Amino acid sequence: MRKMILTLCALLLVALYWTPTVSADVSVGVSITDDGVKSFHLAIGDYYHVPEKEILVVRERHIPDNELPVVFFLAARAKVAPGVIIDLRLKNKSWMEITRHFGLGADVYYVPVKQVSGPPYGKAYGHFKNKNKKDWGTIRLADADIVNFVNLRFVSEHYGYSPDEVIKMRAGGKTFVNINTELKKNKAKKQKDAKSYSQKNKKPQSKGKGKRK
Repeated sequence: MRKMILTLCALLLVALYWTPTVSADVSVGVSITDDGVKSFHLAIGDYYHVPEKEILVVRERHIPDNELPVVFFLAARAKVAPGVIIDLRLKNKSWMEITRHFGLGADVYYVPVKQVSGPPYGKAYGHFKNKNKKDWGTIRLADADIVNFVNLRFVSEHYGYSPDEVIKMRAGGKTFVNINTELKKNKAKKQKDAKSYSQKNKKPQSKGKGKRK
């Protein structure tokens, strides 16, 4: 009986010391991920002028986060509601098939850059490089290429970075959620530094005496 009581006490001690640690790790991990994704959603909303609620509705229809910008990009270009784009996507249509469904071509995805080589953009840009501009409408892009192009345009224009800079970050293995988080922090720091500089160099107002009558 005494042995059983000691065993139960030992198990209780293990549970007390072990459970909070695991719970804390999980909580922190979820919090970090959720903050990054939420920030990404807010950036999408700001850029495409849609409320966050609408973005969440699209996401709930099993559209991955990195494909959310594609939905709103195509909806804007085709002048239809996002739901129309989603319905076609959920019918197993590729992004290229949906693009052509609305009479659009691969040229709508092209983002001008200085020079690109290697994944994940090298092959996609090769399609445009190897054809005359008048033939860009015949190019067939893979889903991954379209997702990369749309996010490249969105992130670079939203934060005022050159596409070449964003491509370097993407080539380094960063997801667009990661890239968004990093550029948002950089933008906030620049704004803070600019505000601090402005305050330090602000000329004090002169306290001149008024004219005597």
